[in-house]
Amino acid sequence: MAAHSPSVGHLNRRFQALCNTAPRAGAHTNPVAETWHRDVKVTLLLADAAEAVNGKLYILGGGWSVMGPDPAPMAIAIKIEVPWDQGNDVHKLQLRLVDADGQPVLAESEDSDEVPVVLDADFETGRPAGMKPGTPLDLTMAVTLGPLPLASGSRYEWRLTIDGKEDDEWRVAFSTRAANA
Repeated sequence: MAAHSPSVGHLNRRFQALCNTAPRAGAHTNPVAETWHRDVKVTLLLADAAEAVNGKLYILGGGWSVMGPDPAPMAIAIKIEVPWDQGNDVHKLQLRLVDADGQPVLAESEDSDEVPVVLDADFETGRPAGMKPGTPLDLTMAVTLGPLPLASGSRYEWRLTIDGKEDDEWRVAFSTRAANA
C-alpha cells in the first residue's frame, strides 16, 4: 500500500508559493532570442530535504540518485543563473517528472483524477543595486515533495524547462530500488 501523497494540484500551489517569485506589477515579458537559454546555467540536486533562504540553498542528504523501494519524501534544490540581460524579465518555469521512456508520471489529483506530476511557476530576477553589469543573476529555490507512489525498480527524471526551452543539463535522474520478493 502506497503512503499518502499530497495531490498534484496541492504540490503545484506549494511550489508557486515556495518560489515566492510572482512577477511584480508592471514587469514585462521579453520576446527573447531563440538562443538566450543557452546562457542560462541550472543546477538540480536531489535531496532528503532542502530550503532556499536569502539566495542560499540549505541541503540535507543531498546528491542521491537511488531511493525506495517504499515511497519517501524528497526535495529538489534548484539554482538558476540568469544572464544579466534577462534580469527584470518574467520567465516561466516548469518542473516535470517523467519515466525512463520520457512519459509523464501520473499522480492522483485533488479530484481523484490521475494527472501528470508537473509544477509551474513564474519568476523574475532583479538586478541588485551596485552589482557589476554582466554578472549572472542567481535564483535559488527548493521544492519539497511528500512521498510519491513510484514503481519500484524503475528509473525517473525531473526535467526543467524555462520559457518552454529545454536543455539536457537541466535534468536530474534517479532510480527506485526493486522491492524485496
